[in-house]
Amino acid sequence: MSPDPHRKPGSILRVAVAAPLMDAFDYLPPAPASDGCSATPSLLPGQRVLVPFGQGRRVGILLELRDTSDQVPARLKPIERLLDPRPVLGPSDLTLILWAADYYRQPIGEALFSALPARLRQAKPITDEQIPGVSATSAGLTLDLETLRRAPKQRELLALVRSAPEGIAVADLNARLGPCATTLRSLRARGLLEICRLVPTGPVTHAPRPESAPGPELNADQVEAVRRVAAGLGGFSPFLLDGVTGSGKTEVYIRLIEAAAARGAQTLLIVPEIGLTPQLRERLASRLPDPPAVLHSGLAAGDRERAWHRAASGRADVVLGTRSAVFVPLPRLGLILIDEEHDASLKQQEGFRYSARDVAVRRAQLVGCPVVLGSATPSLETLNNAQTERYGWLRLPQRAGAACTPRTSLLDIRNQPLQAGLSAVLREEMRTEIAAGNQVLLFLNRRGYAPVLTCHACGWVGDCPHCDARLTLHLARRRLWCHHCGWTRPLPSACPDCKGTDLRMLGRGTERLDEELRPLFPGVGIARLDRDTTRRRGELARLLDEVRRGEVQILLGTQMLAKGHDFPGVTLVGILDLDQSLYASDFRAPERTAQLIVQVTGRAGRAERPGRVVLQTRHPEHPLLQSLLRDGYTGFATTALAERREAELPPFSHLALLRAEAPAAETGTAFLNQARLIAEGLADSGVQCYGPVPAPMERRGGRYRAQLLIQSSQRPRLQRFLADWSPALRALTRSKGLRWSLDVDPQDMY
Repeated sequence: MSPDPHRKPGSILRVAVAAPLMDAFDYLPPAPASDGCSATPSLLPGQRVLVPFGQGRRVGILLELRDTSDQVPARLKPIERLLDPRPVLGPSDLTLILWAADYYRQPIGEALFSALPARLRQAKPITDEQIPGVSATSAGLTLDLETLRRAPKQRELLALVRSAPEGIAVADLNARLGPCATTLRSLRARGLLEICRLVPTGPVTHAPRPESAPGPELNADQVEAVRRVAAGLGGFSPFLLDGVTGSGKTEVYIRLIEAAAARGAQTLLIVPEIGLTPQLRERLASRLPDPPAVLHSGLAAGDRERAWHRAASGRADVVLGTRSAVFVPLPRLGLILIDEEHDASLKQQEGFRYSARDVAVRRAQLVGCPVVLGSATPSLETLNNAQTERYGWLRLPQRAGAACTPRTSLLDIRNQPLQAGLSAVLREEMRTEIAAGNQVLLFLNRRGYAPVLTCHACGWVGDCPHCDARLTLHLARRRLWCHHCGWTRPLPSACPDCKGTDLRMLGRGTERLDEELRPLFPGVGIARLDRDTTRRRGELARLLDEVRRGEVQILLGTQMLAKGHDFPGVTLVGILDLDQSLYASDFRAPERTAQLIVQVTGRAGRAERPGRVVLQTRHPEHPLLQSLLRDGYTGFATTALAERREAELPPFSHLALLRAEAPAAETGTAFLNQARLIAEGLADSGVQCYGPVPAPMERRGGRYRAQLLIQSSQRPRLQRFLADWSPALRALTRSKGLRWSLDVDPQDMY
């Protein structure tokens, strides 16, 4: 449409609203105040606005100012008001998020608002960015610190506060000294401290902190890794940091963060799990002048928003977070680090289905900074990029310091009597290590008490009425629980079918293993780490502290133990009941199983004491186990990549998965059949369709699920196809109860 000669240039506002819609909408600037005295506010891309939408109002984000609109001018409405005095998302943030929304075929508004704290997704103003702090009173400033010698934490905290005349943020104190609310209350009660509000103004000048011990001396491989990445600061360069477990990848991260900070740049460090943040936060806070801003879903909303503001204002030198932190605005971003880059948790599985690892690489490319993908078990996609020299390949083949690579052995348990799921050989080795003052880690990737409850008389089995799955027995809560949809029922006292009372528990979860270990190892400290024991805030950190203090001799748990934790006292690792994963149907299952075994193995012998790993199995001849034992992860990965190439599977092809679910199986299948017909009309010979087929677990949460797979050998060709196919899918008439989603680069074929 031709421009209106009476309209000012840039007076069409392109706005993305917080709604599941693929398009943005055109609006006019806000109407001038009725008294004519108020100045027109400055309108900039990235600001939040409140707009009329349908019969109501929605929060939107201003994307751009245009001269013209495709709509008839008379149909355009003015925005109601501007919510922010300045943009909450900068130009580079908008570019990144709009790219991600386009690549993953997700609604623009949903993608944009996922980058904001929950409160800013509503029509609420940005809060006063003053942050809570404490300062020393006159009594606190003049007090002789020796009078606090019997309260060392109070003395340390007061000395730190006195070194900052304007006051110091409570969050900084917690980051440097650990949780100190009780200590603060004590000092305030004595009149030595008082509450204050601190106004952040750009990068802060950090208060002096107690002198910390210097970092360990780097070995030659670490020095070379730091040198190569640091040389690339100021420009885009992707790297794989391929280091065996215990090789000192975290120390490399710290040196790179220091190098980036010396250039005035911020660092974004992403980890796959919330459980990895406490240990990493403490280590960073002990070595860096600025404690990291921590961002993850486990934080209280207020803490999360304050950390977001600290990052977005440029006041935080380091941002440590889980996958959603990849979108946090960082005006001085100069380095991105992705730890455990292989981990499937870096892929969002609901709503906006993005890969934080892949988005991070794109963000580094847009900003022009290095991105380092670290892992002891790199994903086959990343490893292929390194082998083809698309990524720089930094190897750390040796453990740092005096630590030695643990010895791994397969223990054939066929026809062997087991107690608590442990062979006699493993039980004896555990007693030997405990007697020597060492710690033992037992890995069982199944929580709950038992995976099956059955009636011995009639064969009844506790099934979930909503899923194709068994109910797991949680004995402590006396409930049967579906780990897929969350449905529960009380533990029955008799069989629901025959009323018999001979109910038997089959299999073993971590809760049962915990119970059975205690009589076998009386007087020994045992700690269980799984989702059931770490639900309460702070519980995971407390249990990990007990382990590091040596109060626990046997540590048992699920895969949350396998990721990144450092247990210097663990010299023996026992891997129990992993055989089921050797025969899973997903083409990624061998890779995931190999990664899990190597990661768990890496928890042993990380200090000076040598480590040993015992993997109990009924299939010692399995090719995957033999390959890992003989050639290590690199040998396994080389073979797996060759198999993927032969089968034309990722990374040698590119996938998109269309999922549909409905109360009736035929409803989802009918939708996917329509989708396939459209796809066949759009696709060229370089795009193939497979299906529709039922999902591996067809019924989940009372809904039937099916899927249609799209495959292409070329990513651009697949993207062009999706650009045409996605709008056509949205135009299809949907049956009642049908839900569908499109997953680009799926990590799970469930």
